[in-house]
Amino acid sequence: MFDHASVPVLVLLFVGGVAIVWIAGHALSTTTDALDTHFGLGQALGGSIFLAIATNLPEIAITVAASLAAQFDLAIGNILGGIAIQTVVLAVLDFVVMRRKDAPLTTAAASLVIVIQACGLAAILIIAIQGTLMPKTAIWMHLTPATVAIALVWIATLLLSNKASEGLPWTTKTMERQREAGAAATKPLGVTIAIFGAAALATLGAGWILEQTSNALAQQWHMAGTLFGATILAAATSLPELTTGITAVKMGDYELAIGDIIGGNTFLPVLFVLAALISGQAVLPNAHKTDVYLAGLGIVLTMIYAYGAVFRSKRRLLGMGLDSAAVVILYIVGVVGLLAFPR
Repeated sequence: MFDHASVPVLVLLFVGGVAIVWIAGHALSTTTDALDTHFGLGQALGGSIFLAIATNLPEIAITVAASLAAQFDLAIGNILGGIAIQTVVLAVLDFVVMRRKDAPLTTAAASLVIVIQACGLAAILIIAIQGTLMPKTAIWMHLTPATVAIALVWIATLLLSNKASEGLPWTTKTMERQREAGAAATKPLGVTIAIFGAAALATLGAGWILEQTSNALAQQWHMAGTLFGATILAAATSLPELTTGITAVKMGDYELAIGDIIGGNTFLPVLFVLAALISGQAVLPNAHKTDVYLAGLGIVLTMIYAYGAVFRSKRRLLGMGLDSAAVVILYIVGVVGLLAFPR
């Protein structure tokens, strides 16, 4: 609907969508913490369910709109490109907020759930890469083997994360103090749910605006949908994770911040199921080489944080944890590598 709008108008609408996403993100983070406490979920698991899905509402809106229009380039690029750039959000949190604290982000969180989520995400991305190699005819009742496998692994990751947060000896005194600090909800449950719902709807609406304006800008700037979706659009739709992450870290909910990012990234490929159901087509075989490249980059960056959560080093480099510094460096190298692909 914005195809005939001028570039200044499109940019203004795009910035407005970004602003809405940023403001709503703060409300999502604070209400998710209260919901986690009420329903007895851990910070990391709560981030994987409530916050991760809510902050990915822009991606949901983009996927729905792109699938209805059969513009798979934008949807695939945003999902697979978004995973890599959203992982870098953890490095931003580590640098901006955690450098004033005693330990880097993954060390302060000290949770096995992070490792399980990271492994689950790696498995899901590998399945997605395999799905790009399958024929477009491998579809039945709007579902493909890859999309079904992605959904099942995501559910299994949630179940294993819940088990890890309750029944495995990985809890530290720091984590116990964090849970005790967030034990008291300041608002009635109904008010909390209402605020969460309003913020989620605002994020969803802003995501639709971002999709519409992004597609129009990509056409007017003669940018490939894959490249635009994996860079500018992915960065814009990562803002909910950034604002909720900053709020969560300031509240001392380190697991919630990481669970939102990695748990949200684990949820993102599930949107390929939604895209297939809407379009009736096998979406993943439409992926470009750049999409596969970015999926591989997402796996590498995620596993670096898995190592960081295991070793919990307090050493820093460039003002952030060693794992975050490695993620930033490899992400920059990876983005530069995109220049090697033919336009």
